[in-house]
Order: sequence, then structure tokens, then C-alpha cells
Amino acid sequence: MRTLSLISAAALAALAAPAIAADTAAGSGPISPERLSADVKVLADAKLYGRAPGGPGEAGTLAWLEGQFKALGLKPAGDNGGWTQAVPLIRFTVAPDPKFSLTAGGKTQPLVETKQIMAWTQRPVARVSIDKAPLVFVGYGVTAPERGWDDFKGVDLKGKIAVFLINDPDFEAQPGEPVYGKFGGKAATYYGRWIYKYEEAARRGALGALIVHETAGAAYPWSTVTASNGDSYDVVRPDAAKVHPLLQGWIQRDVAVDLFKASGLDFEALKKQARSASFHPVTLKDASFSADLGVKTVRLLSHNVLAEIPGTKRPNESVMFGAHWDAFGQGPADATGDTIRHGAIDDGMGVAGVLEIARAFAKAPPPQRTVVFGIWTAEERGLLGSEYYASHPKFPLATTAGDFTMDVVQTAGPSHDLVLVGAGQDSLEGDLAKAAAGQGRTITPDPYPEKALFYRADHFSVAKRGVPTLLIMGMAGGPDLLKGGRAAGERWVSDYTTRCYHQVCDNWSPDWDLRGAAQDIDLFYEVGRDLANSSRWPTWNATSEFKPIRAQTAAARK
Repeated sequence: MRTLSLISAAALAALAAPAIAADTAAGSGPISPERLSADVKVLADAKLYGRAPGGPGEAGTLAWLEGQFKALGLKPAGDNGGWTQAVPLIRFTVAPDPKFSLTAGGKTQPLVETKQIMAWTQRPVARVSIDKAPLVFVGYGVTAPERGWDDFKGVDLKGKIAVFLINDPDFEAQPGEPVYGKFGGKAATYYGRWIYKYEEAARRGALGALIVHETAGAAYPWSTVTASNGDSYDVVRPDAAKVHPLLQGWIQRDVAVDLFKASGLDFEALKKQARSASFHPVTLKDASFSADLGVKTVRLLSHNVLAEIPGTKRPNESVMFGAHWDAFGQGPADATGDTIRHGAIDDGMGVAGVLEIARAFAKAPPPQRTVVFGIWTAEERGLLGSEYYASHPKFPLATTAGDFTMDVVQTAGPSHDLVLVGAGQDSLEGDLAKAAAGQGRTITPDPYPEKALFYRADHFSVAKRGVPTLLIMGMAGGPDLLKGGRAAGERWVSDYTTRCYHQVCDNWSPDWDLRGAAQDIDLFYEVGRDLANSSRWPTWNATSEFKPIRAQTAAARK
């Protein structure tokens, strides 16, 4: 265990209840609400300074987590036989006063950062200089062979700026249009996510990528786009150009409308054309984009925590449970003067859930498959710890049978149901429904699939590489609480997301009722335990964009 410079592991342990307690909730199996609370109390303590990656609380956080796994007799699964996996990160900061402009119709219009454009780079360069690069409208920028869709039609984007619409081609489609329902309607797919569009631009050699912001399609307002203040993070990559164009960003809708008009085009008409499979990219006539911005890069080192219980019969096959340990560190003071963004619910609760599942496995007969516990860093910076693991897996993803991720677990008490983010994606959902029935409960599909929450948690790093997954994300929609029903559940979600999400008040509370959380976590334990003691391989549903990816590694599972 590493030496702590700020707080001893013993002092942290003193904040918690004993590692193994007898208390459990009715219907929650071996999962204890009391231990969940005690663990979150430790993780949210001000002495961990908000658990920022590479920050003053990282060493204490890692040492405490390692101590929990070690006390259970688990095996370290990190680098060089240790408990951690080093995750090299890079922080990009756009220097003050960047210059952006659009030229069209013989006129050049400067663009004001945060007001009309938000753009940055995630390549390790000191400066980005783009001089009058041509612009090409690529519609939604989707290549989906399984849906018979290709927006690019072989267009050459080298040296050009690709202009994208946000979301999927059927997001605004009306009944009767051929595309209606082809991408799940209002339910978002990976193709609708901004990260997919930037990566697709890089794969096709584009110099830059600009997405037209529309609040409905993005599922968040312009203020969310500008909240980064020009900062972004990535893992250190051997060749960043493979996944990032030189410049990526957003422009306001009215900027796009004026740009298209100056090029003799109608933005709304082209949007409608982009909802057709026959759409072809459109070069904006006599239009160009220029940018000049300085970039400061800082490298830092953070760590994932990895533990395992080796399988007795099929040790080369694995089942994974995960959550993220990082939060947002310190920020502006609240009314009480507190500056620590404690990250108690997001994602202290998820980490506590992984620890409880580890305790349950440690007391049970050894599993047939290897069970892996991953506590990720830098989720709040863009799923970076889990992304690094997925790029450098300790256990092959082709033979990882399933991933179970917890990111925000509700604290409002027992409920009749579990709201499932990503419902309809894979066969694990059926296993979850069967386990829930054993508790006398049901599974409710995500009521707001257009928010794309399925693509915004750490499970996604392995899902996009083909591993079937399940995700608990308590802020997806209000559970049907035993006390107060769905309305009370929605009030809990609204209060948390509007008042405490990523804020100082996301702190541990002795008033939480974690009986419902314990039941939810027990569902993951039951489904994961059964999978770890079987030879089954969960599958993606036929309509999932990840089914073809999993199929590429089918030979490894024979």
C-alpha cells in the first residue's frame, strides 16, 4: 500500500463502520445499507479533497480502496502485480483570446468564443492554425452498415472542416418518412453522440469537425457546451490523430443558418434531406473557416484500482463490476464556506456498491469465471480511466462475459422497480428482470432515452468494444418508491440533479435511506454471480449498434 502524505489509511478507516457487519436489508441479500453508508462517508470526507484525478486526495483514496480489497483476500490485478493501473492523462487548455472566423458570400465574420463557437483540440500541439479551410456539410455524419446508412458516400474530407448535425438521422423524423424509427426514434444511439462524430471525422481525415448545436438534439443547452471554459482532458495516446481531428467543437444554430444562407443554401431544407439515406455531403460554396489558438498541455498521472477473484474452471473468462472513484475536487464555496465537491452519490455510492459486491463474492464459494472489480479514475473528465483500461485491458474484452457498472445509486428508499438505462440493448436485461421478480420488483425502461445516458458512463468504454453491459444510473428517472410512488422518485431525481449534481452539496448524509440502493446493488450481484458460474455468453440484441462489433471476436468465445 502506498504511503499517504495527507491522511493515514487508519484514519480513513476510523470513519467507517467495521468492514464486515451483520446488518442487511430485507430483500437485499448480502448487501448492507449500513456498510454502503459507512463507505460513502469515508469517500466523501473533506480529507480526500473531492477526489480529483492527480489531486491531493488521490493517494488517500487509492490506499483506502486497496485496503478494502486486501482485507477481503482479493488478488491485485493492476500493473506489475499491484493494485493499480497507471493512467497517463493530458489536460488541454485553450489560451485566452482564440481567433475564429467564417467566410461566405465574400464576407468574413469573426466568431466570438462561448457566444457563437466553442472549439478546442485534443492533440498535443502548441498551436492550432487553420487558414480558410473549405466546409463540407455531412448531415448527421453517420456510417451504420447494419442500418443501411452512409452519410459520407466516399467524400474526401482531407484538409476540410466537416459540419455535423447533432443526434441521429431519425431524431426529428415524422411518421411516414422512410427513416422513421430506423435509429430508435427519440432514443439516442451512439451515432448521435458528439464523440462519435468527432471520431468519425478523424477516421475520414477531416482537418476539423464542427457540430451545430440544437438544445433538443443535444439534450442540453449551450451553457453546457461552454462550461468547460476551454479545458478538456484525454488519455495519452500513441497517435491522437487517429481519434481526434486537429480541431473539434460546436457552433450555435443561428451561426449555421447564416452560413448556409450566405452559401446559397437553406439549413432547414438540408436538415430534411439529411434524413434520407440518399443524402450526399454538400460543399458550402465559396465558404471557409479559419482558426488560430494557442494550446497549453499538462500531463498528469492518475490510477485505476483493479482487483480479482480468479475463476476456478474458466479463469480466462471474466465478469466485471465497475464504478468511478473520482469527483470534481474543489470549487466555489457554498453558503457554509464548503469548497469540497464531495462526490458522495456521484459516484461514492457506485464505489460502495462495488465493494459490497466484492464482499459478497469473497464470502461465497469461488466463482468458475474470474470476477474483476474496476474502480476507475477520470470518469468526470470523459470516461478516461475506463477508456484507458479498455485500450489496455488486463483481462481480454473478447472473453469478458459482461460488465456491471454503477454510476449514481439512489438514496431515497425502497422502490417497486429499478429504472434501467439502455433498456433493449442486450440479453442481460432478461436476467436482470428475472432477478428483480425474485425480489417482487420489476424493471422500468429509461423514460428519457433521448438524453443518451447509456453513452455517458464507464460501461460504455467496454460496450463500444462489444462487451454486453448493464448500468445503474439513479438519475435517469425516478423510481416508483414504496413511500410516495413515482412522483416521490422524480422529486428525488429533480432535487439531486438541479441542486447537488457535481456540486458541494453532493455530500454524505445520515438521513439517507439506502434500503432501495441495497436491493438494486443486490440485483447486480445476483445476475453477475450467476453469469460468473455459468458458461453462457450474453448477446447484444439485433437492433444494437454493438452487435456487429461483438461478432468480430466470436472465435475467441468458442
